[in-house]
Amino acid sequence: MGGVAPAFIDVSASDIFRHLGDLLSPKDGADVTFQVAGKTFRAHRCILGAQSPVFKAELLGAMKESTTSGDGIPIHGMLPQVFKALLDFIYTDSLPEMEVQGEVTMAQHLFEAADRYDMQRLKLICEDKLCRHLDVSNAATTLVLAEQHNCQGLKDACIEFLKSSDALEGVMATDGFEHLTRSCPALVKELMSKLTTQSRKRKLST
Repeated sequence: MGGVAPAFIDVSASDIFRHLGDLLSPKDGADVTFQVAGKTFRAHRCILGAQSPVFKAELLGAMKESTTSGDGIPIHGMLPQVFKALLDFIYTDSLPEMEVQGEVTMAQHLFEAADRYDMQRLKLICEDKLCRHLDVSNAATTLVLAEQHNCQGLKDACIEFLKSSDALEGVMATDGFEHLTRSCPALVKELMSKLTTQSRKRKLST
């Protein structure tokens, strides 16, 4: 009778991302340079292109010629540490360990970067981190990000958090809420409408 054969061979987990990360550290064979707020980063076109459709178009497609000369491709509107984290994720499929507050701030920046470069897995990872770390200090700014980048799940999580009267009162006292009011007035109206509807339902149920 047949049975399960004993396991004589232990197949280890794939370590491809460790090897790719090793490529980034010494910059072996790097063939593209980026300039980010005065900082220089070197990388590999084929690896960036494989992970991001936007990088693929810029570095391997019709736009390639415009990226082959000069002191490097300028990256505007992004902090050097965020671009470094973006490259690290591309090469290693992981993000650095950070304190919670630093992790939230980095997740907000990387969320924007992931949307910019059409990196859906990174965008979802950042959404998950932002959902799990919602609090009074960051709920308003996170809601603005969700609205601006069309992320309904993250938007719903923020609104659900703000449905608590205690949370809303605290959030309204933050600079982030002022930013929300200025940049997304229609969203504030939507939020207030949802809160009014919720209040009416509570009254009817009592």
